[in-house]
Amino acid sequence: MSYTPSPTPSADEETLGLPRILCLHGGGVNADIFRLQMRPIITRLSSRFRFVFADGPFICPAHPAIGAVYGNHGPFRRWLRWLPEHPEIDGETASEEIQYQLRTAMEDDNYRGGRGEWVGLLGFSQGAKIAASLLLAQQTLEASGQTQDCNWKFGVIMAGRAPLVTLDERMGYIKGVQDASGIGAEFTDWAGSGDEGHILRIPTIHIHGLKDPGLHLHRKLLDKYCLPESTTLVEWEGDHRLPFKGPDVLAVVDQISIVARSLGILTH
Repeated sequence: MSYTPSPTPSADEETLGLPRILCLHGGGVNADIFRLQMRPIITRLSSRFRFVFADGPFICPAHPAIGAVYGNHGPFRRWLRWLPEHPEIDGETASEEIQYQLRTAMEDDNYRGGRGEWVGLLGFSQGAKIAASLLLAQQTLEASGQTQDCNWKFGVIMAGRAPLVTLDERMGYIKGVQDASGIGAEFTDWAGSGDEGHILRIPTIHIHGLKDPGLHLHRKLLDKYCLPESTTLVEWEGDHRLPFKGPDVLAVVDQISIVARSLGILTH
């Protein structure tokens, strides 16, 4: 089936052959705004990675923190429901819509000439939950001998909240993992000490703002959903936003580079 490439501007031609990171915005934002928010990080990593941005599948009002600054940059989108007024949808349809948006963003970049390996997922807030959930889906399917089109090597989880969600129906039921139709704040099926199916072992870098009101849920994702040996933590004195000051941005950039080198993605 043919498709029309999205109008999101591509990165510089010099990045076409670089390893690619798929970036997922937060709820009530969109890919173009997230690209602007990511500029400090992109600037410092543009010689090492190509950053590609995907739009969430569902239209919604702007996040309150976004509307005042980017109110004219709509439409705004979300990946999941987080408010009761968001229209209900079944889990299988929700996960299929999310996967379609991801495939479209990746195909669009191939169309523009991107040819580097897809290596990483990077998400902020709701996008971080999706990024970690995609890694868990990959890990779960690989363990049962099933394959996916892409083999993600690492994730950058920026202010991502527990629980993770099911993004491929082939995963089946996993205690501690929510259906993609649910609202995170209403989740009660938490995993116990003897459960392991929800534990993410693929390397992840977690970025936590110490003044973020959701910090306890970000720490829960790190502590309860990730194997300690596979994680790296960067903390900064900020609230629910991306790091923007030089030292904080450099701390994030350094850890991404260190993890990528350890995986053989970068050689310098």
